[in-house]
Amino acid sequence: MTTLPARDLKLYRFESPKSAHVHELPLAHKGAWKALERHFRDQGRRFDLHQLFAGHGQRGEIFTAEGAGVYLDYSKNLVNAETMILLVQLARECALPQRIEAMFSGEKINNTEHRSVLHTALRMPPNSRLEVDGEDLMPQVQEVRRHMGEFAEQVRTGAWLGHTGKPIRHVVNIGIGGSDLGPMMAYEALRHYSQREIHFHFLSDVDGAAFAETVRELPADETLFIVCSKTFTTLETITNACTARDWLIAQLGEEGAVARHFAAVTTNIEQAQKFGIDPANMFGFWDWVGGRYSMTSAIGLSTMIAIGAAQFEEMLSGFHAMDEHFRKTPLENNLPALLGLLTVWYTNFFGARTQAVLPYSQYLKRMPSYLQQLTMESNGKHTTVDGDTVAYQTSPVYWGDNGINGQHSFYQLLHQGTQIVPCDFIGFCKPLEQIGNQHDLLMANLFAQSEALAFGKSAAEVRLENTPEELVPHRVFEGNRPSNTILIDRLTPHSLGALVALYEHSVFTQGVIWNVDSFDQWGVELGKALAKQTASQLADSSLPLRHDSSTNALIRRYRGCRSEDGSGGGMAAAS
Repeated sequence: MTTLPARDLKLYRFESPKSAHVHELPLAHKGAWKALERHFRDQGRRFDLHQLFAGHGQRGEIFTAEGAGVYLDYSKNLVNAETMILLVQLARECALPQRIEAMFSGEKINNTEHRSVLHTALRMPPNSRLEVDGEDLMPQVQEVRRHMGEFAEQVRTGAWLGHTGKPIRHVVNIGIGGSDLGPMMAYEALRHYSQREIHFHFLSDVDGAAFAETVRELPADETLFIVCSKTFTTLETITNACTARDWLIAQLGEEGAVARHFAAVTTNIEQAQKFGIDPANMFGFWDWVGGRYSMTSAIGLSTMIAIGAAQFEEMLSGFHAMDEHFRKTPLENNLPALLGLLTVWYTNFFGARTQAVLPYSQYLKRMPSYLQQLTMESNGKHTTVDGDTVAYQTSPVYWGDNGINGQHSFYQLLHQGTQIVPCDFIGFCKPLEQIGNQHDLLMANLFAQSEALAFGKSAAEVRLENTPEELVPHRVFEGNRPSNTILIDRLTPHSLGALVALYEHSVFTQGVIWNVDSFDQWGVELGKALAKQTASQLADSSLPLRHDSSTNALIRRYRGCRSEDGSGGGMAAAS
């Protein structure tokens, strides 16, 4: 565990805000920020991991933190004790502890939408209380979870019968964004624990090929569609849902079949009823649950069907364990806070533009895609909560892949490229599938890659291998590439919950420092609005075009190509 020397703590004394009010001073004017700038100029930009480790024999044990079953080794970062003290002090000056408490207590910290941010309430234990605006929210949370459990159990046991009397063998989750990425990631991550007699599919893309390939070999009378749309008007989701409805009716011959083959996660009961869904098969959620934070809400219905209500509760308990760690642990040993602050360090001082997430687990292959939305939709902002233009870089681009695959793909750039890419390595000590020594080999690669990134190989070391002199420059690894290593005992529903919550709260930490609203997403609106307008123009060539010359020309060319093969004019925009 990190233990910073007491004498170092006396070096810096700045005033921390006493309330959760967002930045009273611009970020660049804060004392800790200015101190970090000096620290980076005088020391940080010249940090060398060889020297940092040589100067402290126990660095690999000291620069660590642990909580909720997650072990974090951040010793291979370009930091020293002074760096971490200053970063923690910056968090205090930005009122991170107060902002954490404001979120958990239900204050309307989603500033632009005037909403509370209470995805953490979804994983609170039964019989908990959370009073917001004079109302205890937990009874309704528990009621939805109970309803989900009953429905999931019926489908899992075969008691739920389709229109022709057959049990469900295929579940298709129809959603977009968090309503797709969350359930898909969770299903893939927990496939080891899933009901193998039922097959799960995820449909989000409105490319007709996506729908066609999803249903190509599905028996309609054994298929359940779960439509995930809070408003039941999301263009992509409702387009796919309507296509699925038409397909089902065509296959089974009766409109009444919809009631036995569709469920909805929505708040728009009236619209879902018009669609043909039985209100008994509808599951609600609330405006204080953002899409990318919704996998523990009813959006997780497909996950619960896959792994069962008991395992779903275990996943929720893992989320809650990390929630409690984040809320109650001092910042010096607080895993999400430390991860978030390190991201700020590299983004704003080293100029890092991207961050790689590298899980050494086949089951976590969808984790990087999930984290892309979580991080970049949350903090990819150019405006502070006060409406001012930011004067600093905000969210880096998150990317990554299964670690072993990445080693034979993009690790070349990580090791010998010209840009700094901080990396998060994620591994598990115990395998879910023990096959020979394969897990040892997997983890040996994880440890070796983080070591190679940190320490590299010098020209002298290359020459000791009798390398021809003309090849020496090509085989030198500069090293000094920073990384975190996250170790967990085993991939379970509980540990998955803790891991996802770790990143959720790391993103929140970054947003607090950058003074952005991590819970809105206005940046997705313009393209969606223009697409709706353009869809009408593609369907009806008589409509005038009033775009820029490029877009107008592209639309005319598209119309021409469609009319040549006789397929034009058949597309209708879903409402």
